[in-house]
Amino acid sequence: MVLILAATPIGRADDASPRLRELLGSADVVAAEDTRRLGRLASDLGVEITGRITSYFEGNEQRRTPDLIADLQAGSTVLLVTDAGMPSVSDPGYRLVAAAVEADIDVTAVPGPSAVLTALAVSGLPVDRFSFEGFAPRKAGERARVFGALATEQRTMVFFESPHRTEATLAAMAQALGGDRRAALCRELTKTHEEVVRGSLDELVAWVPAQEHGVRGEVTLVIAGASPEQREWAADELRALVDEQQATGISRKDAVAAVAASTGVRRRTVFDAAH
Repeated sequence: MVLILAATPIGRADDASPRLRELLGSADVVAAEDTRRLGRLASDLGVEITGRITSYFEGNEQRRTPDLIADLQAGSTVLLVTDAGMPSVSDPGYRLVAAAVEADIDVTAVPGPSAVLTALAVSGLPVDRFSFEGFAPRKAGERARVFGALATEQRTMVFFESPHRTEATLAAMAQALGGDRRAALCRELTKTHEEVVRGSLDELVAWVPAQEHGVRGEVTLVIAGASPEQREWAADELRALVDEQQATGISRKDAVAAVAASTGVRRRTVFDAAH
């Protein structure tokens, strides 16, 4: 009685792990986002799926979750796979995991390919701290509000996007985050036509319409975080930083100067906050 979330290749079938191959052939139930793509993957891997195959996608996951929980409670091993990457990361899976945890059912995962981590690794942007933001909102107003709220986010940000919305999303990012913000557009990662375009948001906005056939394939956008001077510091935060500096034994004046230098905030603003 165990639910297994298995990462599937994001491009090349031979990136599949040996454990994924083994479980595809041995699991009692294989729940797949797209059963046809599952069939192609199994064929590419030379695996015969002997368990029951059931579809589990955004349109039916709420209805199908109780059935899979029943299978698990009956002692079955249920393997959950999506079209590419790790289930539940911008893919179906969260509802089933939450229900399994609630039912005290063991949940584990088979690690493997991830578009998020692959894009981060090749982006050339800082990867020590990052946030995954999923797909940007489709509506322009909501999209602008989301990007506006992220304008001072200092972590590197990763987004998924569809090819036909990529240009509009990049333009909205440039407006909200600044056209000089560094970014990388990663498409068709690990596939034959893999491409990584690096530059400022303004440069990427100009790059998209220059493509003869437009942007094609799966798109992952990696956006640099805000530099420290772009962060909005609250007065109590600045005051606490000044106090920390002064506790080291330096004067109040020198502490103000040190905080101003490290945060990019004007010295007068830091002084007013500290006093």
